[in-house]
Amino acid sequence: MLPYQNLHQAEAALGRELTIAEKLWLNYSANKPDHLLHYHNILFLILFYSIAPLPYMFIELSRSKRIEKHKIQSKIKNSFQDMLKCYKDVMQTFIVVVGPLQVSSYPFIKLIGIRTSLSLPSGGEMFWQFLVYFLIEDYTAYWVHRLLHSNWGYEKIHHVHHEYSAPMGFAAPYAHWSEILILGMPAFLGPAVVPGHITTYWLWFVLRQMEAIEIHSGYDFSWSPTRFIPFYGGAKYHDYHHYVGRHSQSNFASVFTYCDYLYGTDKVSPVSDNYDEIYCMDPTIIRLWLGYRYHKSILRKMEETVERNGGHREGSYDSMPAQDLKSE
Repeated sequence: MLPYQNLHQAEAALGRELTIAEKLWLNYSANKPDHLLHYHNILFLILFYSIAPLPYMFIELSRSKRIEKHKIQSKIKNSFQDMLKCYKDVMQTFIVVVGPLQVSSYPFIKLIGIRTSLSLPSGGEMFWQFLVYFLIEDYTAYWVHRLLHSNWGYEKIHHVHHEYSAPMGFAAPYAHWSEILILGMPAFLGPAVVPGHITTYWLWFVLRQMEAIEIHSGYDFSWSPTRFIPFYGGAKYHDYHHYVGRHSQSNFASVFTYCDYLYGTDKVSPVSDNYDEIYCMDPTIIRLWLGYRYHKSILRKMEETVERNGGHREGSYDSMPAQDLKSE
């Protein structure tokens, strides 16, 4: 709760005139206790989760030929009932698991120094904090994700998230309740290391959720502004991880690609360098040992081989048999 009763007191305390945003913040938060402001976070998560995937849903249901070329796994068609079921399952997890977590985490938020007071952070301050938050979350989530792909971690926990071998926007937070808690910890680390204003805290979780929805959308749009972000993974990068499923040993990072590159998990040494031999292999065998970089290289060589023979084969794992699209 702010220690000011009116605008005059706030400006006198700060020694300057408040910005428009600060005046709005004063009017909204002056009489609200800090714990109530903290609980807003779960409301924002539910609100943005309910809204952000809707454009992808309408695109999926429209079956537009112009948009269909951007769908990564075009053989998989999600119905409205599929998406509604996923939405209901995630909302149940939000209410039963995430909500209580938000309530119980308030003492920790106060301890690390998330503030509600004036003044509000500048745009530059928020940008650098978001950058630190994304880097910390991405690095720690990478290692947690790798552990979840161990035999025990996958069978007991992570297999739930991989039920969608061709992910969609609503499936971004679809996971076992314990995975929600485990992968929620890396998201808290950034604000714990570099605490800021509660508005930054709110926006951080909204941005992280919107990024997760995009990479699970199932669509790779050439006009997406995220393409201009250095080392950004994107939907096609993460979609491949879902396509391979339980055997995936690549593309573990949640946002960027540098961890997979540094630790070699975007490539797995192939069993053969003979591309004609690889082309004749069972697609199921290919996807078990190919990492993402080798995968793209193999597809290019496959296209060249087929074109030399006068045929045609699309340069996408979507061109593999439909039965291979299901996670094991």
